[in-house]
Amino acid sequence: MQTTLALVGDVMLGRGVNEEISSGTPESFWGSALPILTSADAIIANLECAITESTEQWSRTRKVFYFRADPAAVRVLRAANIRCVSLANNHTLDFQEQGLLDTLRHLDDAGISHTGAGRNEVEAAAPAVIQAGETKIGVIALTDNEPLFAAGPDRPGTNYLGISTDPAALARVEDAARQTRQSGADVLVLSLHWGPNMVLRPTPLFASFAAAALDCGFDIVHGHSAHVFQGVQRYGNGLVLYSSGDFLDDYAVDPELRNDWSFVFLIDVGKQGLQRLRMLPARLRYARVDLAEGAELEAIRDRMTRLSAELGTALVQTTEGLELPLGR
Repeated sequence: MQTTLALVGDVMLGRGVNEEISSGTPESFWGSALPILTSADAIIANLECAITESTEQWSRTRKVFYFRADPAAVRVLRAANIRCVSLANNHTLDFQEQGLLDTLRHLDDAGISHTGAGRNEVEAAAPAVIQAGETKIGVIALTDNEPLFAAGPDRPGTNYLGISTDPAALARVEDAARQTRQSGADVLVLSLHWGPNMVLRPTPLFASFAAAALDCGFDIVHGHSAHVFQGVQRYGNGLVLYSSGDFLDDYAVDPELRNDWSFVFLIDVGKQGLQRLRMLPARLRYARVDLAEGAELEAIRDRMTRLSAELGTALVQTTEGLELPLGR
């Protein structure tokens, strides 16, 4: 039986989004995308904020933005069928270690799996395994952002790794894939919060690292952090989403780079592995996301087609968006 896994980019529930939580329903944030999200077997997202009532901000390095959501934010995640979140990013410790510990507790209480941060470095590096239909999905999350957020032997923090193809870095990736496979997962996802903001193309180093991660045993590389989507690439039997863009936030919009353009990435998985990628264009508004329509759908679709073609990936245009056949 086929499983449909959905991947989306950064979900930021703080600031203006948090202000809307008390007045809107949990479902209202997801607009016309909600039926697609709830029809998938599971959604994986990057959670770009702490969920905490603590107000003590991180002060050990300079930061411009601090993102915090109240505990009620977990209901917004649950409404969208978000079953697993990456916490390996540059906002997880915006409200110190206490903010991270609170986030872990609130996610656990809501039954939402998480990976990429923890009470110590062992927990931060541990995989999350979720049941999606008849398929077990294993997720490992890494970030190259905020080195001082990194977890230690007895210190809460993130699963930090500088992006490199050096043997030591790839040994960590290979160990992570092995650990995830040993946990019983059928499909392995490496969630990466990596690279600079507002860039449309991955660097050659990132392309090499993504290919190496698939060679190490991962099936899907799920990139985010750039705030705009980048091209997708088929590699062997695997799939690279270099940047899945933003998905829910209150951010100002760049009129050229269009960080309010995004996708729902739907991956069909069968007994033989990955079968098909479907990409449904999405349009972000203030504290809301909708499926794109009309000329905007076409513009989002055309940009992704061009960016993916530069990576050697030929996409098929459909009335709903784009498709890429996968598998053997």
